[in-house]
Amino acid sequence: MNLKRWLFAGVLPVGKNRILPEILAGLTLAAVAIPEVMGYTKIAGTPVITGLYTMLLPMALFALLGSSRHLVVGADSATAAILATSLAGLAATGSADYVALAGLIALMVGVLVLVASVARLGFMADFLSRTVLVGFLTGVGIQVAMNSLSGMLGLTIPHASGLEKLSLLLPLLSSLNLQAAGISLSALILILGFKALSRSFPGAIVALGLITLVSWVFDFRNAVAVVGSVPGGLPNLTLPNIDWSFALIWQLGPVALAMLVVILAQSAATARAYATRYGETLDEGMDLRALGLANLGAGLTGTFVVNGSPTKSRIVESAGGRSQLSMLVTVGIVVLVLLFFTEILAYLPEAALSALVFLIGIDLIDIKGLKEIYRARRPEFWVSAVTILVVVLAGVGPGIVLAIVLSLIVHTRHGYHPVNVLLTPETTETWQVQPLKTRAMASPDLMVYRFTHSMYYANAELMTAQIRDLVTPVPKGLRYFCIDFSCVDDIDFTALEALKKIQTDLAGDGIELLFAHTLDDPSSRSRRQLIHTFGKSIVFSTVGEVLSYIKAGKPQAPDSPTS
Repeated sequence: MNLKRWLFAGVLPVGKNRILPEILAGLTLAAVAIPEVMGYTKIAGTPVITGLYTMLLPMALFALLGSSRHLVVGADSATAAILATSLAGLAATGSADYVALAGLIALMVGVLVLVASVARLGFMADFLSRTVLVGFLTGVGIQVAMNSLSGMLGLTIPHASGLEKLSLLLPLLSSLNLQAAGISLSALILILGFKALSRSFPGAIVALGLITLVSWVFDFRNAVAVVGSVPGGLPNLTLPNIDWSFALIWQLGPVALAMLVVILAQSAATARAYATRYGETLDEGMDLRALGLANLGAGLTGTFVVNGSPTKSRIVESAGGRSQLSMLVTVGIVVLVLLFFTEILAYLPEAALSALVFLIGIDLIDIKGLKEIYRARRPEFWVSAVTILVVVLAGVGPGIVLAIVLSLIVHTRHGYHPVNVLLTPETTETWQVQPLKTRAMASPDLMVYRFTHSMYYANAELMTAQIRDLVTPVPKGLRYFCIDFSCVDDIDFTALEALKKIQTDLAGDGIELLFAHTLDDPSSRSRRQLIHTFGKSIVFSTVGEVLSYIKAGKPQAPDSPTS
């Protein structure tokens, strides 16, 4: 049995000269991520301790079982925001029932990701376009930042979506807690100040540590809300304590599916980027399996959904980490924090944590990405803008649904109206493309039309209309019409029926339909489909063979395999 196929693929090999850099990278990740995941609990609506739990068993499981040497798995702002939106009204935020529901969703997501790994559904990640993903994450960032304002000002506001929460916040500004606002402002200044001095310096944990120390010395508990008692020790491994029912699972199903899409898109994209950068082999099925098990681990240890994190992965890389050994070091540090240092967290002011969450939200707002999209593809920018508006106005749940739908629309649109062309000879062996409006002929009696996408029901009518336009009226001398299939790898039933109708219509005008540039390979799906439907005699491997066929007075095309 090849142990590395199932275990340690992201860790081994590790040379002796790499151990110290990995340890330092793990320490850096812990210093940055511990306060960050505590902030994510504010977004998710779960107790602070659950943030630390995301960096325990879930992170360890992926580090040991994944193939990516760089992907860091842990709490994530997008999935945390989806969780908070979906559980609003089902249980009181932060209650035992709320945490149990969050654990149930983590288990459901874990099962879905495992199914995706078995069914090889990693390709689904490609269907959430970067255009839509930028808009979605920017909208989440705006939501997160707006939702954190009440905590920064020491105000209590019921759960609501972005602008609704802002409208509830404005009338209460006259009664804001000045001490909480001062703590928030101090936290912002400290974190941003440390960041300005050095991006690699763990400013967040130092800032929160200093504020917690001051809170402990001067006992802020009577003046502002603090985190309060945080249970120490390691979490129990148990199923969520909740009344299990098919109705409840069905109700939470759409939430789990939305999180699945975000996990597939974000984790796969991050892992691929680092594998490409370092020339490493990536097993996406193995990574999906590890992500599924990591989420099962989250559900069984009383925390919420985990995801691949681009920001944490970047932190580890910039700190010198080149394997999952760094993440295992981080797990070890979290164990020490859980065993010995949770008591000090009780004095951490909620306002300081809200300030950190505010900065997390601001970091998600991708102004640079939006500018790039605006300059490169104006229509896709408006798709991003619509996604942002829906996330801010209606919430993260509707936003992810819209993101999926818009991604599919963008994908379908590319194939629905491909830019097809005509071919004319440049030399005896090379061809050049011409716009359809030129109605250019490849030879005195031949027109060659290249279709530049797979043929399916959505673009079959376009193909029919374009060919009809090219031969109406029939160009002088035209006797053969060739469709070039060099860009076509599949033809669905509707497109095949359209091709048969085109053949009949052309024959009525005295024009013979031919097919060229189909791969001369038994595995070529489009070639098999054409031969099965139209026979071998009019299916050719190249346009050159078509010309030879015409010049030779229509001899039989070379025999080709039919299956």
